[in-house]
Amino acid sequence: MCCVCASLVFLGPRIANIIWWLIDPLRFAETFPSILWPILGIIFLPFTTLAYVLFFPGGITPLEWIVIIVAILVDLGAYGGGVFSRNNR
Repeated sequence: MCCVCASLVFLGPRIANIIWWLIDPLRFAETFPSILWPILGIIFLPFTTLAYVLFFPGGITPLEWIVIIVAILVDLGAYGGGVFSRNNR
């Protein structure tokens, strides 16, 4: 069961990003100047990419920056959490 949860955490936001990109490609084109940035965002920082694409077109307010920073921390926690649990064994 743990492997299923871990795979959902890693694949879920990436799949959501790809589906959103396929449904609304103009929003991604409006948010990012080239195709390289959303691809790198989907691969390395999927939660941050979701938050940034959600808030960017209308302008980002300070409260929305807080949500984006939390998304960055969630992405970093997904990568760094395995290191700490492996060291505790």
